[in-house]
Amino acid sequence: MQDDHREQIQFFLTPPHPCSYLPRNDAQTLFVDPRRIISSDLYQTLTDRGFRRSGSHLYQPRCNHCNACVATRIPVDAFQPRRTQRRVIKNNQDLRLEIEDARFSRRHYNLYARYISLRHADGDMYPASEDQFRSFLLSPWSASFFVCLYQGQRLLSVAVTDQQPNGLSAIYTFFEPDEERRSLGVLSILQQIEVCRSLGLPYLYLGYWVQDCAKMAYKTNFRPAELFQNNQWTRLD
Repeated sequence: MQDDHREQIQFFLTPPHPCSYLPRNDAQTLFVDPRRIISSDLYQTLTDRGFRRSGSHLYQPRCNHCNACVATRIPVDAFQPRRTQRRVIKNNQDLRLEIEDARFSRRHYNLYARYISLRHADGDMYPASEDQFRSFLLSPWSASFFVCLYQGQRLLSVAVTDQQPNGLSAIYTFFEPDEERRSLGVLSILQQIEVCRSLGLPYLYLGYWVQDCAKMAYKTNFRPAELFQNNQWTRLD
């Protein structure tokens, strides 16, 4: 692949490893050369080709005989919340939205560690650590911020968000596990859509949708959506 300056970009393919989404052990991941300087335009180009950010690394699933991971984005001007999503907004009118710097803080980390320990204790992110928080969520080259929701002074949700020329990229969301009735994950996406609109950006990128993975099903509940398949974005109404 070449960027706008016609310079060749190197990629590295991992050996087979267990899949995070489906019961298989031959998943592979394509990474952009970590020595590469990532400009805003290059980040956008790669995002539009189905890549995602994890820490300072840009990656894309590249598995033999499997195309289950489908990059997803929401065209925000066309989006209208469903009845259930409008109910989520109504049920959380007591919360306050704050846009904060993307940085390590004890307040953010404590919520992250609680979320990982109660929601993902069976995954490879457990146990949480301060180094993991920094290396997974933060990057020195990305234009990132935290979309935070508060009940009074109590932090309930943090959506790690990257601003790009063509939209916002929802990197990761963690929230108070004891507030399940609030549907904070859904609410965070709805709030990121509104932030997109306020910034005049056309898309919210949601990462990968995997049809046969129940924990990824929510991503196509936001309609219309656009799916990156066969090297092009197609609309799902």
